[in-house]
Amino acid sequence: MTHIIDRISKFLEFLIALGLALMVVLVFGNVVLRYGFNSGITVSEEVSRWLFIWGTFLGAIVALREHGHLGVDLVVSRLPAWGKKLCLVVGHLVMMGIVILLFKGSLDQSRINWDVSAPTTGFSMAIVSSVGCVFAVLAMPLLLFDLWRIVTGQLSDDELVMIQESEEAVQLQQLLASAAAPVKGGAAP
Repeated sequence: MTHIIDRISKFLEFLIALGLALMVVLVFGNVVLRYGFNSGITVSEEVSRWLFIWGTFLGAIVALREHGHLGVDLVVSRLPAWGKKLCLVVGHLVMMGIVILLFKGSLDQSRINWDVSAPTTGFSMAIVSSVGCVFAVLAMPLLLFDLWRIVTGQLSDDELVMIQESEEAVQLQQLLASAAAPVKGGAAP
């Protein structure tokens, strides 16, 4: 199962990189055409905005897979293993509820905007809201798989806190740990 999830994650990373490259080409090309040749690519802004929205949601799926979302573990990290598991199960159940609501809302919004045309491309505006459905369909199996691993005890104690601290918080903890470490081989400064 993890092999399939890893392959999908790599494919999503490829799509995000492709979308970013296309955004750069569109925006940079539009700037050069505007300032150098007094013309432009009319669909550039619209397509770039859509690619940005899709890239954000697809990136959120990759971050969900890698447990890369930022969070605060001030309380949870101090709990015993059973408390961490309980918090993780409750958190996953809440996230699954939110994903269900996001899917329903995105599906409803896509149906509403299906016949609405975008100003420059003429494509359906459902392109924008349908990314919520894609996110929900891809995020739910990840959450269910993680929940299964929690409930069946396949997670080690180190994996029970599934968030990333900010880089600044990690650096601060490292500084505090090094300052608190006793000085070896001599007198304290």
